[in-house]
Amino acid sequence: MKEAVANTASLIKAARGLEPADLLLANARVVNTFTGEIERQNVAILGDRIAGVGDYSEARETWDLDGMYVAPGFIDGHTHVESSLLHITQYARAVVPRGTTSVVTDLHEIANVCGLEGIKYVLRWTRRLPLDVYVMAPSCVPATSPDLETSGAILGPAEISAALREKGNLGLGEMMDYPGVLSGDDEVIRKLEVARGKVVDGHAPRMSGKELNGYIAAGIHSDHESTAREEGAEKLRRGMRLFIREGSSEKNLEALLPLITDKTYKRCSFVVDDRTCLDLLEDGDMDAIVRKAIKLGLDPVRAIQLATINNAEYFRLWRLGAVAPGYTANLVTLKDLSSVRVDRVIYHGQLVSRAGRPLFSTAPIRGNNLSDTVRIKPLEAEDLAIPAGKYPPLAIEAIPGQIVTRKLAVQPKVQWGKVVADIERDLLKLVVVERHKATGNTGRGLVRGFGLRSGALATSIAHDSHNIVCVGTNDRDMLAAIKEIERLQGGLVVAERGKILGSLALPIAGLLSPEPAEEVSHDLRQLEVLALGMDCRLPSPFATLSFLALPVIPELRLTDKGLVDVTDAPKLIEM
Repeated sequence: MKEAVANTASLIKAARGLEPADLLLANARVVNTFTGEIERQNVAILGDRIAGVGDYSEARETWDLDGMYVAPGFIDGHTHVESSLLHITQYARAVVPRGTTSVVTDLHEIANVCGLEGIKYVLRWTRRLPLDVYVMAPSCVPATSPDLETSGAILGPAEISAALREKGNLGLGEMMDYPGVLSGDDEVIRKLEVARGKVVDGHAPRMSGKELNGYIAAGIHSDHESTAREEGAEKLRRGMRLFIREGSSEKNLEALLPLITDKTYKRCSFVVDDRTCLDLLEDGDMDAIVRKAIKLGLDPVRAIQLATINNAEYFRLWRLGAVAPGYTANLVTLKDLSSVRVDRVIYHGQLVSRAGRPLFSTAPIRGNNLSDTVRIKPLEAEDLAIPAGKYPPLAIEAIPGQIVTRKLAVQPKVQWGKVVADIERDLLKLVVVERHKATGNTGRGLVRGFGLRSGALATSIAHDSHNIVCVGTNDRDMLAAIKEIERLQGGLVVAERGKILGSLALPIAGLLSPEPAEEVSHDLRQLEVLALGMDCRLPSPFATLSFLALPVIPELRLTDKGLVDVTDAPKLIEM
């Protein structure tokens, strides 16, 4: 207490100009996220706080910005850091130079594999990073009923209550089990009740009318699943915070941008949700969303507001999101507002990145207590076969740039009593193999949209239960790819003619690599090039593939237990 009082007293003196600041950002154009103005002012910083904005001249160190812009560090209001494929230390190296200084993450990917221990593993590594990591307790592990899929862990109300008490927890993560909410399922309601008084995030794809009313009435505050303008508008009208998402395989910014007006912008925020390391390094993180929004016509200051103060206020992070007295000195400098090219990044008053290069070191990643998580029952080619008489005339259609799918009525190609891939019609085989408990569960189906004319692609990232999902033109290549993932203890694989053409090992929970971000990104690019060489027509095929097993997104999915119709309440299709 004494130290806090002394620090506050010193901050007040520096703010009044009675004592010199530690750092002075002179001749700056300050982006005011409160009023939408650009101010020509100096910014005085003492320790990890902003002392004041105004006519300051005394400081132990001064940077003459010569008219450069100073804005708050970007805040990602909804992301799954595991989707980067990177260990959290490497994730920080990727996003901090892009201006992201705070993230609100729902670690339900690693929790679905390893439970609360997975969450604790990530958080242990965040302690010395120049990145504020806030956590939303995963509400849906697994995403929906265990009758529909097999996960590596189950988090009930007691586990969620324990997670909510952890330092840095802000509330309850996205409530994906919307059928459970609407039906008043006892366990789902108990999860909502233990989070009462905290922020509760939602997940309500295509929900409208009285069902939307019922979902919101349960105390759910936000949604990031809107893909169409009218869908987003209805959610705004009913009081939800509209998270406008732009990830690697979920691109909703262009469709929803017209909803950002003078009347609504305070109820809208930019979020990433899921971005691969390749996109983080080549395109960016929150800066990429802000840049694209500006290119599409949004006022630059407003775009910055949606990536800073709006997220801070929604999550009650009262000292973040603005360049103002008493606020945490998480700041970025920009040469201009249209390109959003971040020059300097200041975290808690310290320079941590310059010209896109991180200036901080990270501890070496030694040991991995989340290894040995890929356990599958011995698999043969026959286990991937689809008996023609039992398979319904349906296929999943993958939609580029979206994670929603279409349910297609198709007549499968049959050979020797088995449903096989029909390359000419782009109807490929899709399988999901359970990898947590070696049950032998194998879901089998058809998918359109990949365009492969040979080979197979497989990944142990399959939202959200993260079984092995594989798409291919023939069983031999699919089997080879799946067995390689087992050997690697998780990863991404490209196979052709029975051989492994390329792979990316993800041995930490079958989700993350311990290698440097640049190496992981390079390997992912090589795999995408290999897929392109097999005529794959999707720009991010592994990201798209990873969502085909998520049984809470319309319209049709495949889990280890079979095809799931998600048109209304998710249900298995009899085979």
